[in-house]
Amino acid sequence: MVKKARRTTHRSVSGTKLYAVRDSKGRFKDIQTYKRAHDQDLKRKSRKEK
Repeated sequence: MVKKARRTTHRSVSGTKLYAVRDSKGRFKDIQTYKRAHDQDLKRKSRKEK
């Protein structure tokens, strides 16, 4: 079972909602816009849906 990365939300200077993924040491591993992350989440199907 693949553990889902924990994402925290932030806002950019322009007000865009962001997702930040951190590594085990708490450092930022990846930052992407909420819209892009959400669209990718919708494209993927869960195990139960497959």
